[in-house]
Amino acid sequence: MKIWCCPCFTVEDEPEEEEGKEAMKEGDFVNKVNSEGVMANEEEEEEVVPRLELAASDGGGRDRDRDRDDHLRMFEGMVQAMRSGTHWDESVCVGALDTLRAAIRSPRWSEGETSSAPVAAAAEEEDGDHDSHHKRAKVHSFSHDFHYAMAMSSGAGDSSSSDRDYSRTQGSNVLYKSETFFHSFTPNIGGEENPYESGSGKDDERDKGDTSTTEDFEVRMDLTDDLLHMVFSFLDHINLCRAAIVCRQWRAASAHEDFWRCLNFENRNISVEQFEDICLRYPNATELNISGTPAIPLLVMTAIRSLRNLEVLTLGKGTIGDLFFHSLADCQMLKSLIVNDATLGTGIQEIPINHDRLRHLELTKCRVMRISIRCPQLETLSMKRSNMAQAVLNSPLLRDLDLGSCHKLSDAAIRSAATSCPQLESLDMSNCSCVSDETLREIALTCANLHVLNASYCPNVSLESVRLPMLTVLKLHSCEGITSASMVAISNSYMLEVLELDNCSLLTSVILDLPRLQNIRLVHCRKFADLNLRTLMLSSIMVSNCPVLHRISITSNSLQKLSLQKQESLTTLALQCPSLQEVDLTDCESLTNSICNVFSDGGGCPMLKTLVLENCESLTAVRFCSTSLVSLSLVGCRGITSLELTCPYLEQVSLDGCDHLESAAFFPVGLRSLNLGICPKLNALSIDAPNMVLLELKGCGVLSEASINCPLLTSLDASFCRLCSLSYYTSLTLTFHSSLCEDQTKALIYFVQCSQLRDDCLSATAASCPLIESLILMSCPSVGSDGLYSLRWLPNLIVLDLSYTFLMSLKPVFESCIKLKVLKLQACKYLSDSSLEPLYKEGALPALQELDLSYGTLCQSAIEELLSFCTQLTHVSLNGCVNMHDLNWGSSGGQPLVKSSISVPSLEYVHEPVEYGNRLLQNLNCVGCPNIRKVHIPVAAGCFHLTSLNLSLSANLKDVEVACFNLCFLNLSNCYSLEVLKLDCPKLTSLFLQSCNMDEAAVEAAISKCSMLETLDVRFCPKICPLSMGRLRAACPSLKRIFSSLSPQS
Repeated sequence: MKIWCCPCFTVEDEPEEEEGKEAMKEGDFVNKVNSEGVMANEEEEEEVVPRLELAASDGGGRDRDRDRDDHLRMFEGMVQAMRSGTHWDESVCVGALDTLRAAIRSPRWSEGETSSAPVAAAAEEEDGDHDSHHKRAKVHSFSHDFHYAMAMSSGAGDSSSSDRDYSRTQGSNVLYKSETFFHSFTPNIGGEENPYESGSGKDDERDKGDTSTTEDFEVRMDLTDDLLHMVFSFLDHINLCRAAIVCRQWRAASAHEDFWRCLNFENRNISVEQFEDICLRYPNATELNISGTPAIPLLVMTAIRSLRNLEVLTLGKGTIGDLFFHSLADCQMLKSLIVNDATLGTGIQEIPINHDRLRHLELTKCRVMRISIRCPQLETLSMKRSNMAQAVLNSPLLRDLDLGSCHKLSDAAIRSAATSCPQLESLDMSNCSCVSDETLREIALTCANLHVLNASYCPNVSLESVRLPMLTVLKLHSCEGITSASMVAISNSYMLEVLELDNCSLLTSVILDLPRLQNIRLVHCRKFADLNLRTLMLSSIMVSNCPVLHRISITSNSLQKLSLQKQESLTTLALQCPSLQEVDLTDCESLTNSICNVFSDGGGCPMLKTLVLENCESLTAVRFCSTSLVSLSLVGCRGITSLELTCPYLEQVSLDGCDHLESAAFFPVGLRSLNLGICPKLNALSIDAPNMVLLELKGCGVLSEASINCPLLTSLDASFCRLCSLSYYTSLTLTFHSSLCEDQTKALIYFVQCSQLRDDCLSATAASCPLIESLILMSCPSVGSDGLYSLRWLPNLIVLDLSYTFLMSLKPVFESCIKLKVLKLQACKYLSDSSLEPLYKEGALPALQELDLSYGTLCQSAIEELLSFCTQLTHVSLNGCVNMHDLNWGSSGGQPLVKSSISVPSLEYVHEPVEYGNRLLQNLNCVGCPNIRKVHIPVAAGCFHLTSLNLSLSANLKDVEVACFNLCFLNLSNCYSLEVLKLDCPKLTSLFLQSCNMDEAAVEAAISKCSMLETLDVRFCPKICPLSMGRLRAACPSLKRIFSSLSPQS
């Protein structure tokens, strides 16, 4: 049995004529560039067995056993290289195959067989390993490579044969990338032996011998032919060809005609001889595509003669002679004919198309003068974009006719073609500029079942006196004759479901009462001003870019979403849509306050959930009362001054850009959060929100009255509420109606820059919100001792911010806030030096961890005592403290904190922190301290937890000596006077020396003991040359990034 290769027909890979003829004579259908499989001629097949038998008898048994493993390893290496697509030395491969021939035919290597096709049926009946279902019992994992070896050895005496087989086997790796494959077989002639069937005869006897050696190389497969057929039915032609080279069973299964009923040669360079051969092998093919192939007239005639079961034929991109159309009746089973971009006949003669069974005919972009179609069973006809002057139709069952863009068809020709089809249901005559209303009237009288009509881009169509009662789809894009008078004719189409009137420039109004209308489009209608629709089934409406549209009235039971964006002139909107849920009126700048009645209860939209009124700048007083509204967006409505919402289920409201809002009432609403921080003119606020937990009033600088009934409120932000007049805000009241005693949610309250926040208001807040954990009173100068004493009602308070206040004593804080962890006292300039003595002398606030004294006036001694005895502090900020001179924890006067009898070893031998009675300080910030000159933190200071030290912008700092085991971050930027830097910080990773006046030697000495330093910043250091970065890297090998002035990163 001969094996036919799977050829790939491509435009680039065109076989030469001599080679093509020779291949067709021999039955070897091979592509010149991409050939695959093992194809042996009769001479090669006869030569294979003697060579292998001779090789098997030459080698001695002992030598074979000794060299078998070496041969196998060499062979497996070659196979692996071939499968991976890599290249190997051909001489080595040939040598390996020559020495392996003898071993490969030995009894130990000949176990198994690869025959399962009907040709070897007799041998299979004798073999006990095979069953009646033609199962492939045993397959060697190197069987494909074994046939490769036989092909190589068969050409030992003939170099051309060897080279040809070698190239074909290599080509198997390239063929997988081809696009379309056609796999075929030819019957065996004269008892020729196929190289794939060599595993029979004597091999069957040897197979019964010792099998233990090859058990590791076997793959048992139990796939019946029926199962393979089912699996292969999911493969395309490319994968079927790949599966065909696995074994004979798969080859036979993949060649089943069920998989090759569709032959696709589109844009393939296939010769007539090759095509004839394919047709002979697959005479039952039902689909054929030869579009874009050379010699289309000859190929299509061959198909008509050979493929008697052809049902679908696709042609194109060439010239199709009239002989084909005269012979078309011979293809009796044809049901669909598709011709695309072709010249029919000579282009100036009449082309007849006669066929009794043809149902679908498509002639797209075809060039022909006149065409005559007589197909009694034809149902669908498309002549879109074809260049023809006349079309004569005799198809009484035609239902779908497409004449779109047939510019040369006259009005009379279109009328004749359409009226000759009484069963017509769909007609497309778009871009036929000659069509008139008279033609439409004739079609309406003749085609009573017409449901779909596309008359777009027909300027002469106005639909006057046209009655199409059964019409369901009407498309009239860019019809200049369509006016408001045309709506009378359209209203008679009571079955109409889809209406499209885009770009009808003369259309001014649409008033329709169509019970079945579901979809309407009105886009870019320049003069369109009034829309009145009454249709219970309307589900979709698209109205866009109608600049003069000012009135819309819609009545529908099915409409759920309405989008009327950018209707700048829209002033009146009337809706009776009980199912409407989403409305988008973005950029409808002319909408008035009356729109609120439409979307409130009783306005015709009882199910409305989402309403978008963004950038509706004409709205001034917005009042909604809706029990269904869930989301409301008023973004960019700058004209709104009053807002009142009574929407118990409202969950989201957006007010960004409502700059002129003066009063707002949310009573009641279902909001969980509300942000009014973008309303700087808001002066009256009333909120009744049972579910609200977050309220932001940041920036409401003129808020004078606020009534908040939010039982679950946990966060209130009133930051930056700037006041303009003291007398105006004397009546400021803030009322909380709260029942938080059962709610254990964390609370956060902000009163930032509320200068009229008095003690009574603070007391009321503390009494109403006992779960407050964080209280920000920044820039609240009116808060006094009475208000701070009321903080005892906040047992969970852990964060207190009293920055920028006029406090003179912190005694109320020490007595009321026992659990306080964070205390911020920035710029509290009225605090005396003794104000903090309870912290380090009386043990006040034992849980305090973070203390911020930035920009204060505490003296040097008070700061030293605080740092010495408050060892529980983890974060200390002393930024901008002008009275701070030195930070020297190494001198006797510095009152060192480590009071332990245990000696402190040097850091050279310390690899883990030693447990002392040391401080817990982790972050120390002394930014911008102008009078600090020296910082000395030795090991004895006990700062084993210090990880970050920031001394930047300290202009007079000269001497820094730090020995901290865990210090990771040190910032000395802009310390212009820095001269001495000594570091003993083995875990330091980042060091910033920007704009420091240190030289290279000092920096090199400083980083020499920082074994983990990764980032060094020496930008704008005048004494450090960018060319000396190598010295710094040598001093600290762990450096990864060095920032210098001339190279941002080196």
